[in-house]
Amino acid sequence: MTKMTSAGLPAHEMTYRALKELLLFGEIAPGQAVTIQGLVARLDVGMTPVREALRRLISEGALEFQGNRRVSVPVLTPENLSELKFARAMIERELTLKAFSNIDENGLKQLESLDSGLDSAITRGDIGAYLRHNYEFHKTLYSFAGAPILESLADNLWLRYGPSLRVVCGRVGTQNLVDHHKQAIAAVRNGQFDEAAAAMSADVNEGIDYVIAEFSC
Repeated sequence: MTKMTSAGLPAHEMTYRALKELLLFGEIAPGQAVTIQGLVARLDVGMTPVREALRRLISEGALEFQGNRRVSVPVLTPENLSELKFARAMIERELTLKAFSNIDENGLKQLESLDSGLDSAITRGDIGAYLRHNYEFHKTLYSFAGAPILESLADNLWLRYGPSLRVVCGRVGTQNLVDHHKQAIAAVRNGQFDEAAAAMSADVNEGIDYVIAEFSC
């Protein structure tokens, strides 16, 4: 029988989500090796769900198998980052246009609340909270698009990008990070959907440009 968690999900799914969060928010750094034994201790789960989570994340490109049973977080090259920038620009702009065309006032207030949390994290210099609020803002926005395939693709790109973003945030500090969210929300309220999409494109592009600049040094 499959072991279920208190959240009603199988243990392997909860383990996958927990490990995914560690990667999304840069708790495991680029180039850092991960081991089954280490994750069993860190996540307080069994070996079987850890193996399954590793298998899934390797297939998604968030982890890489390097032989000799060694698994690590990929170190992105400038070429990798250029591809990520292109893919995110195409996919996330389309998601933004669809989402802002569908969103209602309650949805905009939800985004404003998340952005307020982001502002607070920036003021405190709390990198972890910044990364979580920024991700949640984008993920919540894209949920209004009604485009599950594009949303899944965007989430995978975030997963590949997260560990590197955490490194850059640590170097430049939260005060220097970009945030075009308010500009986008204001544009939607004025019925200017193209301007809103342009603001979110700038938000994505400038963020990844920080990473490209840092990793090209």
